[in-house]
Amino acid sequence: MSKEEPLNFIEHIIENDLESGYSPNSLRFRFPPEPNGYLHIGHASAICLNFGLGEKYKAPVNLRFDDTNPAKEEQEYVDAIKRDIEWLGYEWAEERYASDYFQQLYDWAVQFIKEGKAYVDSQTSEEIASQKGTPNEPGKESPYRNRPIEESLELFEKMKNGEVGEGEHVLRAKIDMASGNMLMRDPVMYRVLHKHHHRTGTDWKIFPMYDWTHGESDYIEQVSHSFCTLEFLPHRELYDWFLDQVHASNKLRPKQREFARRNLSHTVVSKRKLARLVEEGVVNGWDDPRMPTISGLRRRGYTPESIRNFAESIGVGKRENLIDVSHLEFNVREDLNKKATRVMAVLNPVKLIITNYPEGKTEWLDAENNPEDDSAGTRKIPFSRELYIEREDFKEEANRKFFRLTLGKEVRLKNAYIIMGESVVKDAEGNITEIHCSYDPDSKSGSGSEASMRKVKGTLHWVSVAHALPIEVRLYDRLFTDPSPDTHKDKDFMEFVNPNSLEVIQAYGEPALKDFKAEDKVQFQRLGYFTVDPDSTEDHLVYNRTVPLRDSWAKLDTGS
Repeated sequence: MSKEEPLNFIEHIIENDLESGYSPNSLRFRFPPEPNGYLHIGHASAICLNFGLGEKYKAPVNLRFDDTNPAKEEQEYVDAIKRDIEWLGYEWAEERYASDYFQQLYDWAVQFIKEGKAYVDSQTSEEIASQKGTPNEPGKESPYRNRPIEESLELFEKMKNGEVGEGEHVLRAKIDMASGNMLMRDPVMYRVLHKHHHRTGTDWKIFPMYDWTHGESDYIEQVSHSFCTLEFLPHRELYDWFLDQVHASNKLRPKQREFARRNLSHTVVSKRKLARLVEEGVVNGWDDPRMPTISGLRRRGYTPESIRNFAESIGVGKRENLIDVSHLEFNVREDLNKKATRVMAVLNPVKLIITNYPEGKTEWLDAENNPEDDSAGTRKIPFSRELYIEREDFKEEANRKFFRLTLGKEVRLKNAYIIMGESVVKDAEGNITEIHCSYDPDSKSGSGSEASMRKVKGTLHWVSVAHALPIEVRLYDRLFTDPSPDTHKDKDFMEFVNPNSLEVIQAYGEPALKDFKAEDKVQFQRLGYFTVDPDSTEDHLVYNRTVPLRDSWAKLDTGS
């Protein structure tokens, strides 16, 4: 590794381990999602961290599903997680499951009982919780703590065989009920669940707890570094204690280290809360473009590169902080600016009639596909006497700071001609239904004529009425009005749902819009970046707004 690259604290840990005896070939990382929901932007940072380390150190990275809770886990989530990681551009070395190790974990648990390191407790979960004590007071020992080994073995076998009901017994590690770390106070290792498991079916009636499964799975896979978010820091002592009981001196011993979670403003990243948004119909599923899930961001038009760049730019740290969503939006604008084809669409149309342009005539004008990419080429767009322009781009009377179309002033139509506003037609309510203007035939863009070089202060986008494609445009905005909706102790986060997070409008686009496929990215000139939604069909085009060209929330957030 180049010494000129600044290292983050996690890379420093790895470098120190390499200097103190680890061989580069012993490095192995893992990403361990629980398949109980879709991955979100916080997971994306963890994916980029672990797989990024794999790329940097040329080390394998396992994808290991923590599938120890059959009550909440489904194959749908397994498939979605794999799809998201592949879409982000990463490859895992091995696909593993905690359920692969159920037999080994069970065998070790039996050994724990035989060695007096675990026992079957027959109290209720409420009784066990009441005996845990507090951080300042030691816990009380279970009346079953010194249950005869043979009796615990016999009960544990019955638990495994499904001969006892859920909640009747649990297996607990025998550690220290007076420990200052409450997680060390005889933690539960197994509980009984008569539930169908997405991989093992009904073979197992007992399921291991996370703390028992995590470190032992790392050990079985010989993961060298197990990186977790900061809330798992208190779990590290238990992680190490469990490893102490099974570790053989000739095998690599995994180490757990923690980094801070990065929270994103104007959203929530708790799977439980995201599930509630789905279940209560606030959004249209886990891949709704307002959701902070990777699937939602993808559907909204985010690129894998923009998410990876975002993760790299915020880095890893030791303190939790709130990252403004505008930083994520900045990254997608930067990426799409280089990649997105420029097209024209009008979202709030009003008819513009060029009175001195020949009726029935159509010109096919040249338009640049992307000024940031010389290889993107050009396309032809139709121009005619009747056009649509944005209603906001015209005012009958305007001050000198209004650089769009008004009566008696000139503006340029993008890729076309200079026009001057002359008059308007209104309906009975006084709403403008038509704007009449004249054009300068010598001012055609790119013609090289003196008139075409004339400087005007405004340039408008437009669509030819005769060639306009009707399109459904979904204008997505932030899902919550509050930067941190789930940190108000006296309020439910749902109170901050943005009622204007989705506006569906009928708009018009140039003919080229019919040629784009699902997930293709475009810039509607002067408006923002958009992507083709999977709902789109040949007869019904649907475009999602990814982001406007500029951050419209900046002033709002500053002023709040």
